[in-house]
Amino acid sequence: MPVTPELREKWNDKTMFDLQAKTIDGKDVKFEDWKGKTILVVNVASRCGFTRQYAGLQALQDQFKDQGLLIVGFPCNDFGGQEPGTETDIMSFCSSKYGVDFPMMSKVSVKPGKGQSPVYEFLGTRTGKLPGWNFCKYLVHADGTTIEFFDSRADPGSVQFKSSIERAIKKAAAAKSGSKKTGSKKQTTSLGY
Repeated sequence: MPVTPELREKWNDKTMFDLQAKTIDGKDVKFEDWKGKTILVVNVASRCGFTRQYAGLQALQDQFKDQGLLIVGFPCNDFGGQEPGTETDIMSFCSSKYGVDFPMMSKVSVKPGKGQSPVYEFLGTRTGKLPGWNFCKYLVHADGTTIEFFDSRADPGSVQFKSSIERAIKKAAAAKSGSKKTGSKKQTTSLGY
């Protein structure tokens, strides 16, 4: 993704926790409510070869939610028209077929340009990468500024992927423990291009 000076300026002093979105059932959610959590953002689709990753994502949520992991799904119809259903169709499919209980957002566009979700504009600006297909993943560390990108092929059940999540969770726990000991406030970082 070409990161323009305008995008750098727009998102320079922002974190993930400055954003908001609509849930799949139309409620506004402010990401500041998730401050301090490690968030895995995934663009999802119900009719994709990677759709089976829902099972792995739910397993990750179950395994790490008590340690501060939150998985957030963003249905997306940008690639191959593989998420054509309504929000109701999508949620029904996810819960009945895969037992998904992590937050699902309203359907978005992740591609750059008019109509792109601000969440994906932020993530793309931070990492220089946007999804090229469904089930791309952004691991947003608890500071809201450190972000790792994983493409569709990153299997949520793989040892390598779980290791990345564990490192992010441990980093958050260490930062939380350190700030409690020193009483210092955490500062956000700016884009370091």
